[in-house]
Amino acid sequence: MIDTHCHLEMPQFKDDLQEVLLRAKEAGIEALITIGSDLEGCKGAIDISIKYDFVYAAVGFHPHDAKDLSEDIFSQIRSWISESRSNKSVCGGKDIPKIVAVGEIGLDYFYDHSPREIQRAIFAQQLVYAKECDLPVIIHSRDAREDTIRILEDSGITKGVMHCFSGDPDMAERVMRLGLHISLAGPVTFKKATVLKEVAKMVPDDRLLIETDAPYLAPDPFRGKRNEPAFIVNTARHIAELRGVTPEDIDRITTVNAKRLFGIGTPEAARISYKIRNSLYLNITNRCTNKCLFCMRYQSDFVKGHNLHLQSEPTEKELEAAIGDPLMYSEVVFCGYGEPLLRLDVVKSVAAWVKQRGGIVRINTNGQGNLINKRNILPELKGLVDSVSVSLDAQDDETYDRICEPSFSNAFPAVVDFIRDARNYIPNVQATVVEMKGIDIEKCRKLTDALNIKLRVRKLDEVG
Repeated sequence: MIDTHCHLEMPQFKDDLQEVLLRAKEAGIEALITIGSDLEGCKGAIDISIKYDFVYAAVGFHPHDAKDLSEDIFSQIRSWISESRSNKSVCGGKDIPKIVAVGEIGLDYFYDHSPREIQRAIFAQQLVYAKECDLPVIIHSRDAREDTIRILEDSGITKGVMHCFSGDPDMAERVMRLGLHISLAGPVTFKKATVLKEVAKMVPDDRLLIETDAPYLAPDPFRGKRNEPAFIVNTARHIAELRGVTPEDIDRITTVNAKRLFGIGTPEAARISYKIRNSLYLNITNRCTNKCLFCMRYQSDFVKGHNLHLQSEPTEKELEAAIGDPLMYSEVVFCGYGEPLLRLDVVKSVAAWVKQRGGIVRINTNGQGNLINKRNILPELKGLVDSVSVSLDAQDDETYDRICEPSFSNAFPAVVDFIRDARNYIPNVQATVVEMKGIDIEKCRKLTDALNIKLRVRKLDEVG
């Protein structure tokens, strides 16, 4: 995991920083971003990032200290960032600091340690600079929702994170529409944080980050104690429970997001097999016979932190090697960023290999397998496939053609026929539909009820 927000330079860590960082490593923390909030804090963050290779720094002026940001100090901050980006040494000739963001910046109308008009001016000034140097911003907002959003909108900023988010789902939606991430900290684990728990459930995978804000806001069961990066594991565990996934999934999702936002580490390589919960998914093609308006592959290459953008289609042997022991998983699912039944022979061969070893096989399909292969393929899947999930995604031909843009004419009746006929060959059959404007869920339900098939309603932009 990556703790995207902590304050290692603060006096609470002065006596045992090395031990704190060792515990973070032992807890599986891959990287930390320590955040400056005033001149001394920025210096401290840079010094620590130089000393420890897995620590990165952010520099900026917190709204509490906005009144103290002079042009000379701002010039120093700009100099640090410029020198870092141009590979020059700073801070006593030591190694290059790893400054990855401008922050912590924003507005705080709860304490009002700086006059509000000064807070707003300094916030806007730092946003302008972050945009100029193409760095993400780390934003603090407390009791200043409308002004924060207005200034962000005016700035044109599209890269950054609302740190230690404490707003409601509506605020989360508004800042995510600007392109920002939502970072959750220890308070999400508190028993009475019901609104924050709702936020934790609704943030899309590709917008989610986690942090500690150490030494503040320790999660349960450490609430009230000094927080430290190792405690992020408790926050991740709680978020995983809220979202119905595993801590491993949250680890992977948030790590990929942090790496992409802050430019930390190496990009995730494309995967032909990927685990979500205890299911193993097989990504066998990126080709598809639909161009669905809601398809995630037009928004991102990633699902649950896995890169699914294939450079080439895997062979049967590569897929078998990627599976390993099928009994390690509750099921093996043919489902990637394309339609698996475009490679019917591969599906049949690998499914037979899985079944021979006692595994369970599921296929996620758009239901056009018969159109693709110009014959009824369902008898060929008998005994090889335990369950099939078919994307119905509309209540009638006109809606299906408009939303899914199929390559075939009369695709919708063929999908319905595929669902109806699948019951004769595959033990478990379900249809799915995405909840979005233009799709009548109740009419879809009536259709699947008439087919005696279970319907699962999927949320828009939620995959896996």
